[in-house]
Amino acid sequence: MTRLANKVALITGGGGGIGAACARIFVAQGAAVMLVDANAEALERTSAAIRDATPDARVDYTVADVADAEAAEHAVQRTLTAFSRIDALINNAAMRNYAPLALAQPQEWHAMVAVNMIGTANYCRAALPALRSAGGGSIVNVSSCYAVTGRKGMGLYDATKAAMLAMTRTLAFEEAPYSVRANAVCPGSTLTDFHVDRAKTAGKSVDALKTERNDTSLIGRWAAPEEIAWPILWLASGEASFITGTTLMVDGGLHVM
Repeated sequence: MTRLANKVALITGGGGGIGAACARIFVAQGAAVMLVDANAEALERTSAAIRDATPDARVDYTVADVADAEAAEHAVQRTLTAFSRIDALINNAAMRNYAPLALAQPQEWHAMVAVNMIGTANYCRAALPALRSAGGGSIVNVSSCYAVTGRKGMGLYDATKAAMLAMTRTLAFEEAPYSVRANAVCPGSTLTDFHVDRAKTAGKSVDALKTERNDTSLIGRWAAPEEIAWPILWLASGEASFITGTTLMVDGGLHVM
């Protein structure tokens, strides 16, 4: 269980869902992790759970809105102070919006871009000097299966997630001379606490929720967060050392349906 031995990862959106699953698996595989999230309680809860599962875990966190460029610089410096290096950056933090495109207001667009695009750019810019110094650094941007296929009702989210794919390809070109790889993962329907909490608020049971995504993948079910985190770990590790500029669909086959 040492696929990331002596490596250090900075994970945004690390308080829950896919980010928290990445943190658990990365630590179990030998990495130190710095978690970033706007939700302080979620960060404390996730960090405590990791330490309970792995007593010698090297895990720290900082509370920040990824849209804040100064906070990104602080998070990187905190990581370097705590762990001396950064080998992997996982840009997982995201914001959602359910407005139809015909009704979406400019301020809604600005908010989405600030988190999903500029937030990703903030952490890339802040972390790249350390990633370059590490030699063989890796950036994994968590996009969405709906960045490459259509649906209604989440156009703002899907547009920003599609933009992340273009950003990832450009990063791959620009950072190759520095031995930094950049790849994207496009998750499909993933049963995170966000979806569970949203269902409960609507008066829907978890069992009922689990039946709703039978037609959004060939596999016919939701993914567990860990099923997205393992491919992210692989791209972050030296096992994927000849892979850059790639979009990896982890969507149960939705993109071919």
